[in-house]
Amino acid sequence: MRKAFIASLGGIALVMGLAACSSESEAPVEAAPEAPEGITVTDGRMNLPAAAGNPSAVYFTITNDSAEDKMLRAVSVQGAENAMFHETSEWSGQVDMQELLQVAVPAGESVVFEPGGKHVMVFGLPEGLEPGGEVEVTLSFVRGDKVTFPARLLAPGDTGAAN
Repeated sequence: MRKAFIASLGGIALVMGLAACSSESEAPVEAAPEAPEGITVTDGRMNLPAAAGNPSAVYFTITNDSAEDKMLRAVSVQGAENAMFHETSEWSGQVDMQELLQVAVPAGESVVFEPGGKHVMVFGLPEGLEPGGEVEVTLSFVRGDKVTFPARLLAPGDTGAAN
């Protein structure tokens, strides 16, 4: 009797396992989030680091053509371990770089992320990125909206500024 019970349990487990393998996921696929109304991002570019393991920097221009102020709160870069907003500034004759927890994008204005000013620091880049390629950057806003844009991959030191 015990052997028959164990065999029955084994058969049930086998049938359930096969059923699980053949069933399709019922979870809906979510579409990529759309940019908030009036928000555009242009001239996305990322300088690759000169040495593997070093951080990288992302530059772009974000424009808010809406009537409402917006606030950026987070950034991510496809495949990277971490990304954060930074700003380079000078204080008492010394150049310093500080993390920005949020970045305001006022209504009717553009904010430029550029060398020597606001930028995105990127840490832990995946292997295989080469100049001429692209990587996706996602900006998250305070109210949960997101915008994703491509950043051209540039060689170390290449300014890649729009012509």
